[in-house]
Amino acid sequence: MNSQNARIHEQASIGFQRAADAYERGRPEYPAGAVECLVRVLKIAGGSRVVELGAGTGKFTKALLTTGAEIVAVEPVDAMRRKLAEQLPGLSIVDGTAEAIPLPDASVDAVVAAQAFHWFRAEEALVEIHRVLKPGSGLSLIWNARDESLAWVRGLTQIIEPYEGSAPRYKSLQWKSAFESSGLFSPLEQAEFTHVQTIPAEAVEDRIASISFIAALPDSTRAAVLEQVRELVRTDPAFRGRKQIDFPYRTDVFWCRAI
Repeated sequence: MNSQNARIHEQASIGFQRAADAYERGRPEYPAGAVECLVRVLKIAGGSRVVELGAGTGKFTKALLTTGAEIVAVEPVDAMRRKLAEQLPGLSIVDGTAEAIPLPDASVDAVVAAQAFHWFRAEEALVEIHRVLKPGSGLSLIWNARDESLAWVRGLTQIIEPYEGSAPRYKSLQWKSAFESSGLFSPLEQAEFTHVQTIPAEAVEDRIASISFIAALPDSTRAAVLEQVRELVRTDPAFRGRKQIDFPYRTDVFWCRAI
């Protein structure tokens, strides 16, 4: 096991190393209302210093930059850091993890994790996040979750679920238990938003290819999974005669303050 695998979950290390390009093509941005909520509750403004943990290819970083805040993007996967630097030249990007943030004590005004906290070793991460936050400053977590009220989205889930294995998932909500026991933060608050990503129909394959536990599969198995996705796009009535598709999401925002 290499040092990167030792620092983060193996499926995240392998999958996101392979899937950086698909992640940038296939993953949605975040709805304006959710971004505004997060910025407001964390009191992010010009002059704020904000750490984004697990910044990936910069999907959420782009929204944070519009606030005028100083953003420090922490990302442990080499391929993701390269794609992030390509997308956002000049951004402060550091190799690190939520459990080992390479910043001094009480040095930041806010910490954010987008589509990432479920991968962290939550108890360790909360101690480290609390360490770098200034007293009373806030932490916010945000996820885009596929809206399975549509049959074709449920069909995608049925294709990928057999391969989840031990991969941590946001939808399990197991990550929440660390907040309840840590005593370091105020109770989590939550807001929910709807979101639609309009993409070329063929980009649905990128969306699935960007999922870490799919990207980490052996080549032949991954190819078979993605062929099932292409077959769904070819045959499902929702795609008939359409070059673009509206991919629905629910965006969840959580926040709390260091105590």
